Amino acid sequence: MRTQSSLHTKLMELLVAYCQNPSTALRNRIVKMNAGLVRKIAHRVSRQCSEPYEDLEQIGYLGLIRAIERFNPTQGCAFSSFAVPYIRGEMLHYLRDRSMTVKIPRRWQELQKAGQRVRIDLVEELGRQPKDNEIADRLNISAVEWQEVKLSTCNRSPLSLDATVNRQEDTALTLGDMLPDAQAQTLQLWEEDREQIQQALNQLEEKTRLAIECVYFKNLSRKEVANQVGVSPMTITRRIQRGLDQLSATLERCPISAEASVH
Repeated sequence: MRTQSSLHTKLMELLVAYCQNPSTALRNRIVKMNAGLVRKIAHRVSRQCSEPYEDLEQIGYLGLIRAIERFNPTQGCAFSSFAVPYIRGEMLHYLRDRSMTVKIPRRWQELQKAGQRVRIDLVEELGRQPKDNEIADRLNISAVEWQEVKLSTCNRSPLSLDATVNRQEDTALTLGDMLPDAQAQTLQLWEEDREQIQQALNQLEEKTRLAIECVYFKNLSRKEVANQVGVSPMTITRRIQRGLDQLSATLERCPISAEASVH
């Protein structure tokens, strides 16, 4: 089992090697090390939509691969911070493409095109913008149906990120303001990972937990820990190995990202 620091170092070594000499084998190793990050994001997104978790997970791996191919180790950015937007973005693109689009009846599509031509003709005839009932009369349809045709077209038009969705006294909330911040999402994922690790640690027997915390979190040697508690270094080693095995089994049921793992 590897410490968090050694795992991060190994990941960076692989990323540097891949950047210098890309290969499928290297890429697959990096993907495997970051599988927990993909699963975590897939779980989060699956709770917000009706798509199966398994489908989102597979799509997430495509985003992870894109992140690996675009990551530059010399920029000093943590890979997970870089990869989260790619993974989540790939899932959101998938959901967007899978979402049900508004189906406009062919008759309304034809009326919309005809209405555009009629509007131009009426502007020339009247010298002003025509009213809806004037366009409807020229199309031989009711004003209500023409309103429905116009509304269906508006509903298919994409919204601007500057569109206001809520206005208060001094501030206006836009769609862009509601988009999640990638860095904040990464920090939230890390915080959730730390909470999961702590919860898993709390399930261990006290002596085992203390041995792991002293060695991995306080950077004490096994000999130093053994002297403090009055046992042999071999006993500390056995406690740590037993504890890490239990942690691994616990965290497998609730995967975490590679860079936050204790092994």
